[in-house]
Amino acid sequence: MTEILEYIAGDSIEAALRVHDRFTEIFELLADNPEAGHLRDDLTSRPVRFFPVYSYLVVYSAGVRPVEIVRVLGAARDVESLLK
Repeated sequence: MTEILEYIAGDSIEAALRVHDRFTEIFELLADNPEAGHLRDDLTSRPVRFFPVYSYLVVYSAGVRPVEIVRVLGAARDVESLLK
């Protein structure tokens, strides 16, 4: 997360703050609604769910409380390889 926000802040502090706020909203949504994301058997056999935020994917485990954020990945990356 920090790397993503620092990268965005290199172009615009305001944009980085908006992205931070949106991620915070989504993390709260997932904490309250852990089934909100999608299972993606095509990407991983791991018991994780995916939720899109802008051009990123929040990868999280809904089977634990509180919800555990596993990774935040750029959606254009090779997600399948990164989750092996």
